Amino acid sequence: MGKEYFAGRKLVIATMHRKQQVLQPLLEEALGVECILPKIFNSDLLGTFSGEVEREGNPLDVAIKKCEAAMLETNTTLAVASEGSFGPHPYIGFIPADEELLVLVDKQYELIIKVKELSTATNFGGRVIYSKEDALAFAESVLFPSHALIVKKAKNNFTDIYKGIHDRENYLQIVSNFLTENGSAYVETDMRANFNPSRMLVIGEACKKLIAAIKHSCKNCGIPGFSITEVIGGLPCTVCGTPTRSTKAVIYTCEKCNYKEKVDYPNNKITEDPMYCDICNP
Repeated sequence: MGKEYFAGRKLVIATMHRKQQVLQPLLEEALGVECILPKIFNSDLLGTFSGEVEREGNPLDVAIKKCEAAMLETNTTLAVASEGSFGPHPYIGFIPADEELLVLVDKQYELIIKVKELSTATNFGGRVIYSKEDALAFAESVLFPSHALIVKKAKNNFTDIYKGIHDRENYLQIVSNFLTENGSAYVETDMRANFNPSRMLVIGEACKKLIAAIKHSCKNCGIPGFSITEVIGGLPCTVCGTPTRSTKAVIYTCEKCNYKEKVDYPNNKITEDPMYCDICNP
């Protein structure tokens, strides 16, 4: 189901950071589309992870803008784009998380299909460093050199910034220059997909979710993209019965006709392990 809406069509992947490496094979195989790339596309104009360009609007707004810009540039009617957000896990605050929003926009059928993938499989982080030893310790903790780094004068100072650093000697030289000039530097992970293999894997998982959503058609109108739009917590603890944050139900919504359906216990669990209970395991 769903494939008949897209088979044989061109789908533009709105990226400048090589996300097609994971998206293209999955989408072409599952949907029968021909994936293409825009020749001129600069998503940094809509915001950068390093902070020098603030993201305007929420992740969905930005992802849709990416799709619209890519479709306009390629004269197509079908596009996909992702937008990542990084920070403390929403439920386990002390653990960093990567939330990837993946959106498919179809102008021909006036569809927007979106999914999210939340993962703790991320190296996201940043630190003020005062020595080469500090710099090396941080680099080792965030999977350098397979994952690139960014170095700048201070966290919110963008006057002198170096991105996409993979080479150890280059990294130490840049750090040394900042330390000599300022006594400190700020080092952070480069979260652009082509510089961050961990993030690329999460985008791949989001794509699998998107494909599953596309293949799930609305029971009311038959349009693809009948997907989860709301997660309801409250699964009771096995020991004390207190509602936990774990999923008790989900709401599926059709983006086209707005038909909704509630599904209880989607993970085939009617109670939750006490380790996830705020009472039993505060």
